[in-house]
Amino acid sequence: MTEEHPNTPWPTLHDTSGAPVAPAPSSSSGPTPSQELRDALGAVRAEVAKAVVGQDAAVTGLVIALLCRGHVLLEGVPGVAKTLLVRSLSAALDLDTKRVQFTPDLMPGDVTGSLVYDARTAEFSFRAGPVFTNLLLADEINRTPPKTQASLLEAMEERQVTVDGLPRALPDPFLVIATQNPIEYEGTYSLPEAQLDRFLLKLTLPLPERDQEIEILARHAGGFDPRDLVGAGIRPAAGVEVLARARAEVARVQISREVLGYTVDVCRSTRQSPSLSLGVSPRGATALLATSRAWAWLSGRGYVTPDDVKALAHPTLRHRVQLRAEAELEGVSTESVLDTVLAAVPVPR
Repeated sequence: MTEEHPNTPWPTLHDTSGAPVAPAPSSSSGPTPSQELRDALGAVRAEVAKAVVGQDAAVTGLVIALLCRGHVLLEGVPGVAKTLLVRSLSAALDLDTKRVQFTPDLMPGDVTGSLVYDARTAEFSFRAGPVFTNLLLADEINRTPPKTQASLLEAMEERQVTVDGLPRALPDPFLVIATQNPIEYEGTYSLPEAQLDRFLLKLTLPLPERDQEIEILARHAGGFDPRDLVGAGIRPAAGVEVLARARAEVARVQISREVLGYTVDVCRSTRQSPSLSLGVSPRGATALLATSRAWAWLSGRGYVTPDDVKALAHPTLRHRVQLRAEAELEGVSTESVLDTVLAAVPVPR
């Protein structure tokens, strides 16, 4: 559940999935440039809500990923609007988006593009793949073999694709939003830890509450067509320029050495947990730093607090740790391990 405040674009509490929902910005005597940017991004969530019901937390997580130039892993059972969420976000931000259905027979060239022989010129020309977009929806990424999964590694890390020895830059912004199903693991290929570590956030999409599900059915009964976002009334509320300015604002958010130490201590504690065989890497610590700064900026502050780190710890770290087999048999979850770590690490004063 989330608690809404009038005249502010963001709610103040977390939802039950643990995905982040930004708190309300602090009040000011008048709209500042930073506040105007936050309002624009808040309007994006309002536009997405015209098509997607009850996933405000996931929308906020995607906005944080765009601010940090990071990638997102979405996990949820079929039918919770994962694809519709990405399409709606793209329309609200006026960004290009492409969807790739990952299947066992998908080849790397089907994602990145390949050289094609042109009989008219007797030369090979490059035909760009769907990765050349702003938002790439990698649907059911764990249903394709590791060779094809790995084709995204360079794109995610370097934001370029190399074909025939020639690097080709991807558009900016570029974001991979990969989905996977938490059930039906038969015939799937688990993502390797090296690739999981390249996702900034892992967001879980819960099933809607009863009232939300009634609202979904009421919209469909009223003629809502999920394939017609224009008909749903979604209009661009922000764009590339707003994102670029917001990123510059986030980069100026200050973080004290004490809070840096707290962030490191949280990550190091996962490496010492008896329930985990793999703890958070230094890349995970830098990811937590980035998401905490974005969260602080959305909160209307120019500095990071330990509460910001706590707020983003679960979505930033949950996919970067690995449970021991015996811990899984005992019913331990990564969420409970992270809760224990956050409770044990001393908070700086």
